[in-house]
Parts: sequence; C-alpha cells; structure tokens
Amino acid sequence: MTGYGKSIYSDPNFKITVEIKSVNSKQLDLLMRMPAVFREQETTIRNRISPILERGKIELTVNYENLRGVSPVKINKAIIKEYKRLIDDISEELQIEAPKDWVQVLFRMPDSLTTSTPEADENENEALIRTILAASDNFMQYRLQEGKSLYEFFFQKIERIREYLILTEKYEVDRVSKIREKLEQQLARLQGVEIDRGRLEQELIFYIEKLDVTEEKTRLRSHLNYFEETLGEPDETNISGKGKKLGFISQEIGREINTLGSKANDADMQKLVVMMKDELEQIKEQVLNVL
Repeated sequence: MTGYGKSIYSDPNFKITVEIKSVNSKQLDLLMRMPAVFREQETTIRNRISPILERGKIELTVNYENLRGVSPVKINKAIIKEYKRLIDDISEELQIEAPKDWVQVLFRMPDSLTTSTPEADENENEALIRTILAASDNFMQYRLQEGKSLYEFFFQKIERIREYLILTEKYEVDRVSKIREKLEQQLARLQGVEIDRGRLEQELIFYIEKLDVTEEKTRLRSHLNYFEETLGEPDETNISGKGKKLGFISQEIGREINTLGSKANDADMQKLVVMMKDELEQIKEQVLNVL
C-alpha cells in the first residue's frame, strides 16, 4: 500500500529529518538511506520498524545536520609534502615554472584534507529512533486514510456489479424465447425432413437448461456478500491484513462472471457482463494496495 510519513527533530546541536514513502509490493522491501554518523544503528532501526510497516517497497531517508559548527578537518602533512616533492621534480625535469600559490594547489590534491565523521552519541541515537517512530506513525496514519478511501471504493464497485446482475434478469425470459424461435426457424429451412416434435421439445429443454444461469447468479451474489463481509462493517475502516483474502474472493467473483458471460447467448446480457468485468478489474487493481 502506498504511503508517506515525515518527522523532524531539532535542538541547538543537531537536526534530524526522517521521510518514509512506499509503493505497493507483495513483501516488505525496505531501503534505508542513512548518513554515516548513524550507520551502526541500521540493524536496530530495521528490526524496530519492519513489524510496523508490514509490507511494501519502502524508502526510508534520514538527513542529519550538525548545528555545532563544521566537522573537524585534518591536514595530511605527509601527503602534502609528497605532492610538493613530486611537483618540484616534474617542474625541474620539464623545465616549467613551479606554482606560485602552493597552498591552493596542494590543498586541492586528493586526500590532502580529510573531514572526520564522529560517531553519534547516545542522545543523537535516541533522537533518531524517536524521530523514525514518529515518521512511521505518520506513515501508518496516511495508510489508514488511504484505507478509508479504498473501503468506500470497494463498496461502490461491489454494489455496481450487484446492480448489473439485477439488470440481467429482464433479459432472461426473452433470451429463452429468442433461442427457441431461432432454432425453430433453422429447422423450418430443412425441407423434406420429418421432425419429431416431442423429441424436439426434449432437446430444446435440455439445451435451454444448459444455458440456465441461476446457479452462477446465486454464487455470484454469495461472493459479493462475502467480499463485503470481509471488508467489515462501515465503521471498521481499517482493512489492513485482508488483502490476500479479498484477492481470492475477487478471483471467485471473476470466475462466476465469466461463466455467466459464456452462457449468456444474448447481446444485451453480454454488455452487462462486460460492465461487470470492468468493475471487477478496478477492484483487483486496488486490492493489490491492501495489506
């Protein structure tokens, strides 16, 4: 399920900003971007927040600002001396003028200056954990709001399928008479063929019974009801943990709709079946966003 959460901690010495964002994924795929000062905390943080976040392709980003001033800088004298010696040798060998501004040249050379990265102290580590947990809470609140929207979306789509199913009923009686009429017209074209009307009626009844959709409609209604029951009551808007079950029920709904379409044998009913399929596809797409 998609989500976003952010939290900021600041005091006179440092500032920590944590952002968590995710897109849908069947498993938990947690990518953590941490500054070097907190590297040792990665395992602890992963173990703390993985049970909270549950699932999704999640990116956690931590930004750290040291408000005490610049980090300590170390001048590597040995390296600088070696650079100067090499430049002097090259200048003499190639008969070219040595640099006039040695300081600028030498300090630009690789590894001439290094900035040490101090380890975070206990206060900073505790602040980091609190900030990440606060961002996780905001992240889950975002998911909860999205869950409420999905909850309403699912009920609307299920109700739409139910309405289309009701509309198919008015075509069922006419469908049988149309099938009978069509078969009799085709038989009438056969000249010189004697027809056993009793046997014909039996075959018609058998054929029409094969096109009966009563069972499919009953099962489809049952699956639609089960989908709504799984979502819960209207005030139970947290649908977390129901994603797989809703996915399985969606497959069963699709199976009955497909059978209904294969038995329809009527253009108007087929149109309604296509509309039911469209609503179901939208449900399936969004079910992937349910944990």
